[in-house]
Amino acid sequence: MRTKICDMLEIRYPIIQGAMGWIATAELVSAVSNAGGLGIISPLTDRGIKEEIKKTKDLTKNPFGVNLPIWSPNAKEIVEEVVKERVSVVTASGGNPKKFTSTLKKEGINVMQVVTKVEHAKRAEDAGVDAIIMMGAEAGGLVGGDEITTFTLVPSAVDAVKIPVIAAGGIADARGFLAALMLGAQGVQIGTRFIATEECIAHKNFKNAIIDARDDSTTVIGKDTLPARVIKNDFSTKMEAIFDMDGVRSALMDGDIKNGVMLCGQTAGMIKEIKKVKDVINDIITDGKKIISDFDM
Repeated sequence: MRTKICDMLEIRYPIIQGAMGWIATAELVSAVSNAGGLGIISPLTDRGIKEEIKKTKDLTKNPFGVNLPIWSPNAKEIVEEVVKERVSVVTASGGNPKKFTSTLKKEGINVMQVVTKVEHAKRAEDAGVDAIIMMGAEAGGLVGGDEITTFTLVPSAVDAVKIPVIAAGGIADARGFLAALMLGAQGVQIGTRFIATEECIAHKNFKNAIIDARDDSTTVIGKDTLPARVIKNDFSTKMEAIFDMDGVRSALMDGDIKNGVMLCGQTAGMIKEIKKVKDVINDIITDGKKIISDFDM
């Protein structure tokens, strides 16, 4: 199950954890990296980026990365901290990839840009990034206004750029993992499945909401401003505009699943139990190999 991404990032499996705000902390990140994937720290946590990097280094000796929201007012400080701490990977999102890519690459840091359109993938390649993360509208959190699905985005991007493409959105198990590889992706990014794990610090109410979700339990809010996929609740039925981050935190950390903003992907409807991170990753790889062996070519 090795791909070009494994060699590039020096990881065992081409499985990357999404950098989910508030909950992509050292606990989750290190568990993913220790299990052979690539954990990604969110710069938006209660500890802050400096402490998250320090704690992650204490918990794993394997590679991990940091998310860089390019639009963030403290983006420059995040870059400086990543360079200072010699973090090997950055996943950049939400802004012009030309802004920091050259600076990061001069320091030997691999840069992967999260995009939701092929046009943006081409721009990121031109900016010099090492890989593209194509995020389909099935994903949780901020999604593209065009709501293009992963099954359409990934092969289109693979045909359009020469650098590796990673699939994100709608992937929670071995079937989605293999489907992404068959579409031409060199790896996958997974978010929602990693929320429903023992190591994730998300509130138990949020985790249980994922377990209880059905295939139609999510919706996209803020379609005319900043589209985001969430689990339906009182907030989502009343509000058409996009949320503020306080609402996101109240759902994830305080367990307010009635009025908080429950960023979550459509795969919530597929997730039926809370597992250890290592079991999530092991199941994807083991089940994937079994699925392949069952085919009579």
